[in-house]
Amino acid sequence: MTPRRTVIALGGNAISPAGSAGTAAEQTANIHTTMRGVAALVAEGLDELVLTHGNGPQVGNVLIKNDLARHVVPPVPLDWCVAQTQATIGFTMADTLVFELAGRGIDRPVVPVVSRVRVDADDPGFVTPSKPIGPYVTDTDEVARRRADGEDWTRIDARGWRRVVASPQPRECLDRPAVELLLHDGAIVIANGGGGIPVVAVPGEPLRGVEAVIDKDLAGAVLATELDAEVFAILTDVRGVAVGFGTPDERWLTEISVRELRASATAGEFRAGSMGPKVEAACRFVEATGRRAVIAALDAALGAVHGTVGTQVHP
Repeated sequence: MTPRRTVIALGGNAISPAGSAGTAAEQTANIHTTMRGVAALVAEGLDELVLTHGNGPQVGNVLIKNDLARHVVPPVPLDWCVAQTQATIGFTMADTLVFELAGRGIDRPVVPVVSRVRVDADDPGFVTPSKPIGPYVTDTDEVARRRADGEDWTRIDARGWRRVVASPQPRECLDRPAVELLLHDGAIVIANGGGGIPVVAVPGEPLRGVEAVIDKDLAGAVLATELDAEVFAILTDVRGVAVGFGTPDERWLTEISVRELRASATAGEFRAGSMGPKVEAACRFVEATGRRAVIAALDAALGAVHGTVGTQVHP
């Protein structure tokens, strides 16, 4: 059966696949291809749909602009970078999805919501930055200069160094009420892009944006839980979750309980910077709701939502 309410988290390959130049025209074309698949889901009878997406390459590009223009215009903080890329990706997704729906005779509004996500001011992630963003740098003198400017840089691998920023845990999707209203009125909603704009609440003061990047899959799990979604689908560049990935013992998981998946995660099967956050997000949603999550390939969205492909995670 087609689920009534679904949250789909789109990976970075939906916008800027590895190896692409990342021009505006190229990203628009990639988004259009992805929205064609989403339109097919809606045509199949998907009623209430919320889309969320990554923005890692786009935030990295804004940071490069910050650096190159720092002596001409003031650089903007990281929460502003997230907001800017949310809006850019959101309106492009909306434009292309409306076009694809119209081609199928479907008249549905598509609304991007620039979304804030509350994090704790004392989250340990602020003390120990863990999220690499932006391009690699190989010049150690350049790294030293940027460290002197107060930035955290870590050598990732043979490709060089990357800036590493705080990645606090998402606690609450502050714009969920607006998403609910839009869904009630028949809209398809794009929300929590890039994990949401990270904000902290200080008593007696307005909400305050902070220098951080929230993991978009973990924030997607919070949004899906708060919206009481029937399915939370994480679409990425592989066909699902594998244990022993890249080894002769590689085995792809299809149907699995959240308890079994947690056991594999505890055994160190999933890398922190790759499949780890996706597995954690799927587990959190299933544990919180008793419903189904799926991790699958981007081009298999229809089967993923209907429960026939990918790694289907059950209570």
